[in-house]
Amino acid sequence: MPDINPLTALGVVAATAATDAVYVMFTSAVVARRRLPAANWSAIWYTLSSFAVISYTENWIYVAFAAVGSWIGAYGSMTFLHRPPAGHAPIGSAPD
Repeated sequence: MPDINPLTALGVVAATAATDAVYVMFTSAVVARRRLPAANWSAIWYTLSSFAVISYTENWIYVAFAAVGSWIGAYGSMTFLHRPPAGHAPIGSAPD
């Protein structure tokens, strides 16, 4: 069993969570055809992902932490993007 540094593991989770959240924002900007926000999110996305990749290429066990962070980031950012407006039913709810 390889040694796990808790700070590195936490850093990988945080970096991949942020990376996936930024990726969702990048995709949203691309779908909306907003060039400048898409370019900005893309630059942030690659900057954040480099920390996680460098960390888990030194020790394969950090891939599991990257997967956890990826899940957190995608789920959290999708939750943020799909909030219904105040006073409206959630998206996908049954009609009245």
